[in-house]
Amino acid sequence: MRAAILKQPGGLERIETVERAAPEPRDDELLVRVHASSLNYHDYAVANGSIPTEDGRVLLSDGAGEVVAVGRDVEAFAVGDSVISTFFPHWTDGPISPAKRAGTPGDRGPGMAAEYVVGPVGAFTRAPAGWSHAEAATLPCAALTAWRALMVEARIKPGDTVLTMGTGGVSIFALQFARAAGARVIATSGSDTKLERLRALGADHVINYAADPKWGKTAKRLTDGRGVDAVVEIGGPETLGQSIAACRMGGHISLIGVLTGVAGEVPTALFFYNNLRMSGITVGSRAQQQDMVRAIEANDMRPVIDTTFALDELADAFRHQAAGRHFGKIGVSIP
Repeated sequence: MRAAILKQPGGLERIETVERAAPEPRDDELLVRVHASSLNYHDYAVANGSIPTEDGRVLLSDGAGEVVAVGRDVEAFAVGDSVISTFFPHWTDGPISPAKRAGTPGDRGPGMAAEYVVGPVGAFTRAPAGWSHAEAATLPCAALTAWRALMVEARIKPGDTVLTMGTGGVSIFALQFARAAGARVIATSGSDTKLERLRALGADHVINYAADPKWGKTAKRLTDGRGVDAVVEIGGPETLGQSIAACRMGGHISLIGVLTGVAGEVPTALFFYNNLRMSGITVGSRAQQQDMVRAIEANDMRPVIDTTFALDELADAFRHQAAGRHFGKIGVSIP
């Protein structure tokens, strides 16, 4: 089989497409023919060496494909099932723990940038009915992060207002989930062209953060001064202050990214004065992914895919991601 691997010490020039023997499933495993994957910031951090991994690691956390063989002890899946990977194969349900974080594909375990992968039942869930493999491959990291942020941690409800940032995979899925839940959405971007596309997807209000550095206060004004109920915060230290300023009293911030750095000043007085809540989000559990898939089917959702690259173009796919011009997910085809 073909697989895209990373040679140490990392860097996009160290990505290679190689031939390897296809794996065989054990009694408690299934063998999946992977047809598609997609990129996440986490994958880029592994590829560029920011997150160390072993030499020769098969890359990418997300995968979608077809079950082609099952071990004799596997009852949850059958040959022919369409499946998607899980970001944390050992996190079935309940609260996260160090043990449940182990084995993330493309990082602490073999990744999905390969024609065939094996894993236990916990490493997969079924894909949404009627979705192509390319569509389904967008879900395991970005979509589940957005789902957990809004539906599990913030517990949004119809009539709430959600603030999203940018036009990456998590933010687009957050907009879609919020709209499906009956919430209003205020979306930000530094591009007027992208803001128009956000409006077309259902954003009720848009803000160009490049032209409005106090966009947090602007978002609050757009709610008649009440403040937003939930924020999907992707930036970290340079945007967190604006997220706090945008929130209503008792509002919730889901911190899911640190695109502007890993440390910085936080307006703590405003945070506690407004009795805000903040959750750190690292994707979600298998049970949450199953809930998300059912909700996607019930609402007839579809992902937004910006561009698709071939497996042997993986380095170019990461360069496209790093340029920041994409809108939605970047796909990888493994025909």
